[in-house]
Amino acid sequence: MATPAEKLAEALKVLQTIQDKGIVAIKSDDLSRTNKDRLITNGFIREVVRGWYIAVNPEEKKGNSTSWFTSYWGFCSRFLEDRYGDEYCISAEQSLLFHSGNEVVPTQMIIRSVKGTNNITQLLFNTSLFSMKSPLSELESVEIKNGLRILNLPSSIIYSSPSIFVSNPIDVRTALSMINDASEILSLLLDKGHSLKAGRIVGAFRNIGNSKIADEILKTMKSAGYDVREIDPFEQKTPISLSLRERSPYCNRIRLMWFEMRDAIIKVFPKPINHQFSDKISFLKNIDDIYVTDAYHSLSIEKYKVTPELIERVMSGKWNLEDNEEDKKHRDAMAARGYWLAFNSVKKSIEKIIDGGDLGKILSEDHSDWFRELFSPSVTSGILKPSDLAGYRRHQVYIGQSQHVPVNVDAVRDVMPILFELIAEEPEASVRAVLGHFIFVYIHPYMDGNGRMGRFLMNAILASGGYKWMVIPVQKRDEYMSALELASVQQNIEPFAKFIGELVKSTMDGNPIAEL
Repeated sequence: MATPAEKLAEALKVLQTIQDKGIVAIKSDDLSRTNKDRLITNGFIREVVRGWYIAVNPEEKKGNSTSWFTSYWGFCSRFLEDRYGDEYCISAEQSLLFHSGNEVVPTQMIIRSVKGTNNITQLLFNTSLFSMKSPLSELESVEIKNGLRILNLPSSIIYSSPSIFVSNPIDVRTALSMINDASEILSLLLDKGHSLKAGRIVGAFRNIGNSKIADEILKTMKSAGYDVREIDPFEQKTPISLSLRERSPYCNRIRLMWFEMRDAIIKVFPKPINHQFSDKISFLKNIDDIYVTDAYHSLSIEKYKVTPELIERVMSGKWNLEDNEEDKKHRDAMAARGYWLAFNSVKKSIEKIIDGGDLGKILSEDHSDWFRELFSPSVTSGILKPSDLAGYRRHQVYIGQSQHVPVNVDAVRDVMPILFELIAEEPEASVRAVLGHFIFVYIHPYMDGNGRMGRFLMNAILASGGYKWMVIPVQKRDEYMSALELASVQQNIEPFAKFIGELVKSTMDGNPIAEL
């Protein structure tokens, strides 16, 4: 007779077969009653709605939303196809967000369908679907993205409500910048007689600096006999000149985020005491002195179980990869050793910055060195493959318990140079540091180490403005992660700017980090 462990193993094999097919939303019919019960009992699947499940990590604690947020779009794709077939599409507003590169998990996603019931389907972690009973007169405008039926880009712009221009200006401006020719918009406006919508869209294009498309839409609509009254639906003018040849949404999105957020940072961030680096030796010594504290807190934020003693052992050279088998296998020791190597690499970059080097060029060229140092011990010990040092990620990644979905893997290599351009062009060190860190982790360019790399980048940039090295205490991890989440999901940078600013001020005032 098979043991309980053997029976669970058989159920897991079935689950693996399902996942190997790329299935995220697991329907009750996909599993036998016995296998389903075993997987639920042992915490390997979780019910989302009656008869529908997702796979979860059994080590996830109650209240941990990671499995759900990483499964959300894949779950909705199969669930909606099963329920509505090809007779649905998601709302124009959510379609526009998709086109603009915003794949944040929404609190509520609205579905239009002739089969809609005008009811809410509650999902996990306060998310839901609302199915609106509605004819799909724009079926020719539907396309598939992430397995979901969405309106195409022109239709999503035309049919979105006026309120989205105020609530999501970055998303709308990004979407508008992807329209290359007025004809993409005009055919729909003319065929449907959308004179009121045309006035709003003309004003929107003029707001982002694309008067050519605005004028063409206006003249053509009037030539066809429509009375079009131009209205600017945005509350403010577009703060920068957008690239109007980008078909990828992420480049303009990053630029817009930077300029939309910078004023809020300047208002709350303390001014540096020393801009001139009158004592370079003391400045660099302060970096050396803070190492143990910084390594402990930065690694602990990432959930590595490190101690000051391990860090001291690594720093003193007593850590031994070749002769000490325990060190060789110890993941946390590898992390501590990598942090020590990367920290010293960052210090070399800071010295070049202090000596008057080109900040943007130094960061752009050196950050890959920091990354290689961070993970080289793990490669040497066999924990990671050599290819893991190859550079930017080649797969999509997700962030634990975050509604934010990092930049699409295909766009990472497009947006990273833009980040370093923005850093180089920004006159305010506070803005460079806060947005350098935030946008780096927003992009999430590496498969691992993004938090540590973001904090290294922030401290190198702080040094460029005369600020001392700043440590984020592990005791403030929840506040730190919540502030990053608000910036990522709601585009609200102020809590993160205040959080970093207060820690910087504490460092300037000479107040020590909490004792280890």
